Amino acid sequence: MSMTMIKDAIYTAPFLQEMLETTSNLYRLGWDERNGGNISYLLHEYEVLPYLNVDVIKRIVPMNFDASVLAGRYFIVTGSGRYFKNVKKDPANNLGLIRISADGKSYEILWGFEDGGVATSELPTHLMNHMKRLSVDKNHRVIMHCHATHLLAMTFTHSLREEDFTKTLWEMCTECLVVFPEGVGVIPWIVPGTNEIGEATAEKMEAVRLVLWPHHGIFGAGTTMDETFGLIETAEKAAQVYTIVCAQGGKQQTITDQQLQDLADAFKVVPRSGILHG
Repeated sequence: MSMTMIKDAIYTAPFLQEMLETTSNLYRLGWDERNGGNISYLLHEYEVLPYLNVDVIKRIVPMNFDASVLAGRYFIVTGSGRYFKNVKKDPANNLGLIRISADGKSYEILWGFEDGGVATSELPTHLMNHMKRLSVDKNHRVIMHCHATHLLAMTFTHSLREEDFTKTLWEMCTECLVVFPEGVGVIPWIVPGTNEIGEATAEKMEAVRLVLWPHHGIFGAGTTMDETFGLIETAEKAAQVYTIVCAQGGKQQTITDQQLQDLADAFKVVPRSGILHG
């Protein structure tokens, strides 16, 4: 296959199409304004090879932390400072396909970022969280960060105790306990783009797939793009319902703890301990 054919072929790759669709939806929903939000998608080499000559390295970009656990792994990622509204019409500048170097101290750009761009400034956080999730779930593939509106608003008005936040979300939509029975994690406010916020998020990600960054946004993890998007979407819907309930004067009734336990039993999920009583 000629280099031109390979270059054109990547636009038909399922993983690229998923990135285009997801970034468009996140922008459409208002969760990734301007250059807010980022996605990284772990790819198997066999998924990449039909579309890309992996022996051709365009650039090498150093990193300030050790990602040697992920050496040789491939990711398609959103770019630093890039607007999600532009991804679909210009993927080659706004996305990049990268490979972590053998020593884990840099990444190799194999495709994309054609105008000299680099991966999202949250790449260290993404890679730390990929490492953590892979340690507990070998099928893990996706890390997604966005500024889901109602979840973000709740971090100003609701208790940030994880058990309290989780319980409220579970009560707002019956499906929530089934979708995220482990609940949500919450970290303190930390400057974004730092190793510190990555380490704090990864520590939570050992036990949960959703981590709130108060007054900023949310991090989600999953085995597929649909699962990860759907996880955030479900929690955000619950937060939206909570907002409407508060605007209507507050709860008059809710799903009881026993009903939530019955739900868990019916769907064979185990609710996070310490939340349900009864």
